[in-house]
Amino acid sequence: MSTTLLPERETTEVLDRAVVTRPSLRDTIDQSLAMAWRAVKKMRRNPEQWFDVTLQPLLFTAMFAYIFGGAISGSVQDYLPIVITGILAQTALTACMATGIQLREDMDKGVFDRFKSLPIARIAPLVGPAIADLLRYSTAATLTILTGLLMGYRPDGGFFGVLGGWALTIVAGWSLAWIFTYFGTVARSAQAVQGISMMVMFPLTFLSNAFVPASTLPGWLEAFVNVNPVSLVISAVRDLMNEGALTADVGWALLGCALVVAVFLPLSVRSYNRKM
Repeated sequence: MSTTLLPERETTEVLDRAVVTRPSLRDTIDQSLAMAWRAVKKMRRNPEQWFDVTLQPLLFTAMFAYIFGGAISGSVQDYLPIVITGILAQTALTACMATGIQLREDMDKGVFDRFKSLPIARIAPLVGPAIADLLRYSTAATLTILTGLLMGYRPDGGFFGVLGGWALTIVAGWSLAWIFTYFGTVARSAQAVQGISMMVMFPLTFLSNAFVPASTLPGWLEAFVNVNPVSLVISAVRDLMNEGALTADVGWALLGCALVVAVFLPLSVRSYNRKM
């Protein structure tokens, strides 16, 4: 009789361990916020993670304004409305590129091997750092605008126009970060993520209307610039900050950000689950 009861008891224990309660929406939110807090604490212990959102906006704003201002717009003051909005997009794109690199480093160190043993939502380890990175995008956008104001930039959009452009920059950075998050889940090393990200970042940034008007470019290049999602964001930010106008470009930029998230967030989660 004992030979029949023992397998049944073992089978019951195995089945009990196999029953996993799926996290509710509330649990998923709480777990994502916990992961966000972990990422914030990691940033505090590694201040070098802030260099690209503190020093870079100051250097790039001054460098591009004084080097290209006279050649493109005739003076630095006339060029500031163009370059400030361009630097906003460039800095946000550079900042969100670090998201994929940090993710890959954590995966290489075995951090996510610990997460997979916990009864948490699979999306939480990805959404948490993305929420924490909002601090980085906010810092970069704020410092870029403040630097421009110190250099003489006077946006005609007023306070609410600048606030709208600032918020749109953060939304765009958070949305585009999911592209690099996906790279972090599919690449084999942090160096590979960095290399792939640079190949994406440079065309998106410099083949855009960030620093020169699209109308001055060759026809084939102008066509690409006009459909570049970064160009859509820059045009929308310029409408908000320089004119205080809520134009169709703002709507197209928000739609583009939503499409990027709709495509790359599920791809990131799916690829991450396969790695798990």
